[in-house]
Amino acid sequence: MTLSLTGTAFFALLVAFTVLSVLATLLFWARIPGPGPVRWAARVLLIAVCQLTAICTVATWINSSYGLYASWDDLLGRTDGAGPVAMQGPPAEHAQFAEDDHGMRETYFHGTRSALSGQVLVWTPPEYDDPRYRRATFPVVMLLHGVPGTPQSWIDQGRMPRSYRQLLAEGRTRPFILAVPVINPGGRDTDCSDAAGRKVATWLARDVPELVRRHFRAAPQPASWGLLGISTGGFCAAKLPLQFPRVFAAGAALDPDPLNGDGGALADPALRQRNSPTWLVGHTKADVALFLATSRQDRDSPPAYIEEFQREAASSRVRLKTMLLDKGGHNYRTWSALYPEAFTWLAQQLPGGPPAR
Repeated sequence: MTLSLTGTAFFALLVAFTVLSVLATLLFWARIPGPGPVRWAARVLLIAVCQLTAICTVATWINSSYGLYASWDDLLGRTDGAGPVAMQGPPAEHAQFAEDDHGMRETYFHGTRSALSGQVLVWTPPEYDDPRYRRATFPVVMLLHGVPGTPQSWIDQGRMPRSYRQLLAEGRTRPFILAVPVINPGGRDTDCSDAAGRKVATWLARDVPELVRRHFRAAPQPASWGLLGISTGGFCAAKLPLQFPRVFAAGAALDPDPLNGDGGALADPALRQRNSPTWLVGHTKADVALFLATSRQDRDSPPAYIEEFQREAASSRVRLKTMLLDKGGHNYRTWSALYPEAFTWLAQQLPGGPPAR
């Protein structure tokens, strides 16, 4: 039996080895027999083992959090001559949800419009199961992760839904259904665009909403659907409402990737331009709301990107709010600090469901 590279059992085994190697070093440090050079060599070996196990443990945690390598074959570059094969999964109407320890419901399904398959997590607020609201529909916020990253990143690093639940208890936002889809099905990043034979925009704007509406009491009207994204997901949260205003009424982008597009995701300059938020906001008639935020210290998402976007949006119907932090890097600590402002803003934009507490 082979341990999964991303499994809990393998990670727990590495943690145990790390602890045991430290204990062994402390126990045998002064008890190693033999001449001086042998004792010093053995001590260096003990230190090396401690460092190696610690590095492997941290690397495995990072890999599991950001989805860098999905398997041992992926890590070692073994393909056995086979091309990429996507697990298709059931269509939306037959998708099965399993609940995890965080109250998230997880499924893997096949989008009929995009022909893509991927993971989606869904969380419902406490009011969803309250008998008083058994017939109520709820607004939906889709959380879009960064690249590299996975939907699980929102739980492990983004502290979701715990952080949102706290804001809800404080009355700083309203009850939303949270939907967390993979934004790069099959591991291919297209900046959430329909490109290179991969209809990722269609996956996010058509297939995932269909899944959520089929299985949950999600509000049917576009006015009650919004997006919250970080990094690459932030780019997508700024872009998709401009492209699909009949699906999403609002998007909150925290430290978004370059708003003119990423050449690494879309090599074709013309395609990249047509899918960039900065170009879209200057060529749209969409009446949507956008919230863009970053920090002065973020080199990956400097304020200049948002300032350029703001100039292009000046003549549009887009209702734009911007926010600039003095400090913060391109990480979940900064994004978590922006949650209160972002979710409060989303509560003002997305009607429906029970009121805030």
